[in-house]
Amino acid sequence: MTSEQSELARTFIYSNARLLDRKRYEFHFEGGSADAVLTILRMYQNSDGGFGNALEPDIRTASSQPIPTEMALLIMDEVGAFDPEILEGIVSYLKQITIPTTGGFPRAFRSLNADPHAPWWRTEEDHRGSMNPTGSILGLLYKQSVLTSFYKEPWFEHSVQFVWDNMTKIDSKDYHDLIQCITFLTNAPDRDLTTPMLLWLNEQLQQEGTIELDPEAGGYVHKVLDFAPRSSSYCRKWISPEIVTQHLTALVNEQREDGGWPIRWPALSLGNEAEWRGSITVDRLLTLRE
Repeated sequence: MTSEQSELARTFIYSNARLLDRKRYEFHFEGGSADAVLTILRMYQNSDGGFGNALEPDIRTASSQPIPTEMALLIMDEVGAFDPEILEGIVSYLKQITIPTTGGFPRAFRSLNADPHAPWWRTEEDHRGSMNPTGSILGLLYKQSVLTSFYKEPWFEHSVQFVWDNMTKIDSKDYHDLIQCITFLTNAPDRDLTTPMLLWLNEQLQQEGTIELDPEAGGYVHKVLDFAPRSSSYCRKWISPEIVTQHLTALVNEQREDGGWPIRWPALSLGNEAEWRGSITVDRLLTLRE
């Protein structure tokens, strides 16, 4: 990127992005603090410990939902700061929503239907566990070391078993399910169990068409830099430097005239699109910087 493109991206973020994403940008590019990011993140947390309030921009409900709770963990991981109070709330929430018969957490609760939401989030049943976001949530809880006393609690052990029981039942072409498996398997401590499952996962990830190698592919596809946004990403080992360079070049070329990057799916509203583009623009800058 040229310095002009970088400055245009900065202007786009400060003109359009949520305060949360502006603080993320400040943290990564302007010497901002992780505490500033966490201060804003706390505003999305509810009294039950879960997260809602459109932290996931396509789920506009105020009530707590599993996916926004996963996003809160991802943001804390991104800035390298797992806050103990936020974690205590999340653990309390997850304990409440664990499916008692099978373990795991639902993809979403029907309560979101009452508020604006993207059509793919409409939920008809919420009494079953879902690999997405259970796998990632548990993987991130394993990854942090700030609060670990709950590891032996029944709800957590039950949910871990849910992931082991259902991992090979996922749609092996679904990006979201595969990311759940990656996050869980790369952080779960039992290597005797994770090692053979990683071999299975490797086979799925290397199937033709799972990772979109065409940098010009359109529509809602997941390309090389979605699966491997960092050189340290799990999937990076299968992607040649030449292909990575092609995708980085294409990514630079995707920057719009206003300085931001586009989304690849229909927006719920103009405000919704601005929120997503602000978040994604920070993500794209992080990938390009590395």
